[in-house]
Amino acid sequence: MFNFDQIIGVFELGGPVVAVLIVVSVITLTVVLYKMWQFRLARVGHHSAIRIALLKWDQGDSDEAKKVLGTSKSYLAPVVTNALYSVDKLNISARMEAEVETQFLKLERGFRLLDTVAQLAPLLGLFGTVLGMIEAFQALQDAGSSVDPSLLAGGIWVALLTTAVGLAVAMPTSIVLSWFESRMTAERVFAELALTTIQAPAIRVKANVA
Repeated sequence: MFNFDQIIGVFELGGPVVAVLIVVSVITLTVVLYKMWQFRLARVGHHSAIRIALLKWDQGDSDEAKKVLGTSKSYLAPVVTNALYSVDKLNISARMEAEVETQFLKLERGFRLLDTVAQLAPLLGLFGTVLGMIEAFQALQDAGSSVDPSLLAGGIWVALLTTAVGLAVAMPTSIVLSWFESRMTAERVFAELALTTIQAPAIRVKANVA
């Protein structure tokens, strides 16, 4: 665990680039925690009541489907409810898709920031390394004939510190962003399934075939 003096030491060794990366990491962590809270509040991935309602609707029990749907706390419940109560089921596609995309837009807010951090943090770390290497070779030049190998080695490892910090910020951000995006992909698939089920329930398809 880093104590306060060690953190100050990292700032002094890495310079302003490390300071910027530390600030970016704090902002990134704040966004990640907020998105996790938002996903939990919206009940992302927790649509058991909606699934049961769709099953009842598929079986032709519309009253029970509406009753079960009323118990759902999912952010998709209001959209699905409007679709179930709609008189013209065949023409609700565009409206429902627009409403669902509006909800998705709220949940995906902040993804662009996380993607930017994942891409730019390593480049920012590399930029700090280049600056550090320039300083190291300048110090080597100023030393003249009395070259101390430890002077160059020390300058190089300090320069590489910024790259390490940049990667330490970028890698977890990329992993968390991929997880968020996979959750949203699953949400889109479920919303499309719900729309299709409401428009063409299985019992009606069987009746039409018969």
